[in-house]
Amino acid sequence: MNQEKFFVIGSNSFSGASFVDYLLQQGAAVTGFSRSVEAHRAFLPYRWSGKDGNFRFVQCDLNHDLDTLMTVAQAEKPEYVVNFAAQSMVGESWKNPDHWYMTNVVSAVRLHERLRQCEFMKKYVHVTTPEVYGSTDGFIREDTPFNPSTPYAVSRAAGDMSLRAYFDAYKFPVVFTRAANVYGPGQQLYRIIPRTILFLMLGRKLQLHGGGLSRRAFIHMKDVSDATLRIARSAPLGETYHISTNEIVTIRDLVERICHKLGAKFADSVEIVGERLGKDSAYMLDSKKLRDSLGWKDKIGLDQGLDECIAWVKSNFEDLKKLPYDYVHKP
Repeated sequence: MNQEKFFVIGSNSFSGASFVDYLLQQGAAVTGFSRSVEAHRAFLPYRWSGKDGNFRFVQCDLNHDLDTLMTVAQAEKPEYVVNFAAQSMVGESWKNPDHWYMTNVVSAVRLHERLRQCEFMKKYVHVTTPEVYGSTDGFIREDTPFNPSTPYAVSRAAGDMSLRAYFDAYKFPVVFTRAANVYGPGQQLYRIIPRTILFLMLGRKLQLHGGGLSRRAFIHMKDVSDATLRIARSAPLGETYHISTNEIVTIRDLVERICHKLGAKFADSVEIVGERLGKDSAYMLDSKKLRDSLGWKDKIGLDQGLDECIAWVKSNFEDLKKLPYDYVHKP
């Protein structure tokens, strides 16, 4: 059997780096692309296992150097391209919305225009977001109309709609994934789970926007990686799949669970602040289509996953406490 070749765009992101690790565990050959140099080792799961011999990293900014990626593509001819790259922070997208539109729409369309001429590519997996739906009322399916409420969400909806047009016009080999809130060891410190763990261990107060009343489904990245690979290999072209657990918790409940695990008092550890502009109150994704058609199921419960994240922070604590805790925007 020939070794599968994957391009993972956005390999420095938490989801991208975790998916690279999952692919390497399956014996695939992987080339990763990111606009920045490789992140600190603590944030690169594919560097932990010692199985990264089939991985190659290429620094490439899609906004400015698409030719680099395409040159490598023509040389290596990957069967699968999985794109995690995006300007992805929601609240911050109000400050420089043009940066979000440039990366998530203009540069994405330029990439797709080049890739549609690559006959060797079997599947392009477009990793998008439930933010395109806006706040949801009850569990929603993949055919729910878009109702984006932030510049980030609008930019992702536009990119998705462009790809849908490419599929209809050119049969561009795209499939779409929309995952619930992903988490796991190696996630960036500005995300709620690692940030809560680290702040509790440092004795710092955590700001809880809007009192933490918004509801989310948190799904372990290993389960998301399993789903993403199944979709890449087996999903019919043009289809969209939700990747989610059915367990819904409020952000407050999540933080309280972490406090309990670390022996901290919630009231002493949290500062309630105002809600972020345009924040959606709930994302509840029906993942029945993925479960029924591709035989997927989530295997890692939230308590087990939180324990893994706590263990990761503890094992990397001396490094993590010296790194930036907040999101640093890059145009």
